Amino acid sequence: MQICKELAAKFEWLHAQHPNTMVGYLGIEYTEIDFDRLVATMPVDHRTKQPFGLLHGGASVALAESLASIGAWMNVDEKKFNVVGIEINANHIRAVQDGFVFGTAVPLHKGQRTHVWEVKITTQEDKLVCASRCTLAVVAKV
Repeated sequence: MQICKELAAKFEWLHAQHPNTMVGYLGIEYTEIDFDRLVATMPVDHRTKQPFGLLHGGASVALAESLASIGAWMNVDEKKFNVVGIEINANHIRAVQDGFVFGTAVPLHKGQRTHVWEVKITTQEDKLVCASRCTLAVVAKV
C-alpha cells in the first residue's frame, strides 16, 4: 500500500474499523492513500454480483461513496468534523463478470462545508466501468 506519511495514523485507525463494515464485507482494499487521490480494489465475486452474474451497480456505488467519503474525511480534522454523503450519481458504462475493479477518487472541490469527489471505476484492463460524482457535507461534531 502506498500511503502519505501525514495520513498514516488516521488511516490505521480507519482500517481497524473496516472488518465489520460494508467495506470489509465487499472486500474493498485501499492501495493508495493521499490527500488528493485514493485508490482501492474490489473483487467481482458472490458478494458484489447481481443475480445475473454481473457486477451489481449498487456495489459500484458503495465503492465510489466509500472512496469519496474517506477522501473527504482524510482532509478534515476528525476530532472536530464528520463527513457525510449528501448526493451521489453514477453512470454504469460497462458490465464486469469476474476479477477485480479499481476505484480512483480525486477531489473536484474541497471547501469548508462541502467536498465534491469524482470516482472512476475501471477493469483490470483499464476500461471504464462506472463514472461517479459524490457530494459530501462537512459537519461540525457536537
